[in-house]
Amino acid sequence: MAKNKKEPLPEEKDKEQTSAEETKVEEAASEPETEQAEVKENATAKEEIADEHDRFLRLIAEYDNFRKRSARERENIYTDVRVDTVTKFLPVYDNLQRAMNTQTSDEAYKKGVEMTFNQLRQVMTALGVEEIPAEGEKFNPTVHNAVMHVEDESVGENVIVEEFQKGFKLGEKIIRFSMVKVAN
Repeated sequence: MAKNKKEPLPEEKDKEQTSAEETKVEEAASEPETEQAEVKENATAKEEIADEHDRFLRLIAEYDNFRKRSARERENIYTDVRVDTVTKFLPVYDNLQRAMNTQTSDEAYKKGVEMTFNQLRQVMTALGVEEIPAEGEKFNPTVHNAVMHVEDESVGENVIVEEFQKGFKLGEKIIRFSMVKVAN
């Protein structure tokens, strides 16, 4: 039988062995590089996840703020519309009040004016409108408008002695300041 296979020469064996060893060294050297790359990739992925989570939380907060702002704006619009409506009825209120204070001999006329005036006051109360107390109260520039000043020793200092025009407020919003005369 003939041998077809040749045995490598000792020099070739050394080359093959050196090649195999170099390959093993390269593989061993590439393993830490691969691990380092995986660690870097893992850290990058964690940073991206944290960034996305932060963006998500910010988006939720922005939406919540938008929702609250929209609700507040709707409430403000509703209040503004009520204030505008009441403001347009204030001249009617003033005229009815003057008509009630006018002396008349016709009792039916006087009764009709009183009923109309009381009905208007009920409607305003239903809308949440309150009269600003004035006469006998201490002057408050945030709700009163002093148009006259009188010296009167029988009344305390900065006390309202007369109200010329009724003031109104809706909640904390002033619709019209009370026009008053202040003593001392």
